[in-house]
Amino acid sequence: MILNITFNGHSADYQLGLDHDASDTEIRRIAGEVLRSGGIRGMHVPHLAGDAFRNYVVDRLRTSGGEPRIYLRPKVPFGAGG
Repeated sequence: MILNITFNGHSADYQLGLDHDASDTEIRRIAGEVLRSGGIRGMHVPHLAGDAFRNYVVDRLRTSGGEPRIYLRPKVPFGAGG
């Protein structure tokens, strides 16, 4: 399964060896470890805060071919008044 992480204006895929039903907390923890370790080329953030993904959304979708994908992305303020 693929985990797509969007962080600091960049987005990249990471091959995830977990079940599609992993908890949001687990997905956020794994993403933090991946970025800290440099597991995604161009997205090495060694001093990433432990709660960097606290307010991120975890979306679970399937491709048109039925393959599961998980997207970790910042919340988008749609509908926010101003």
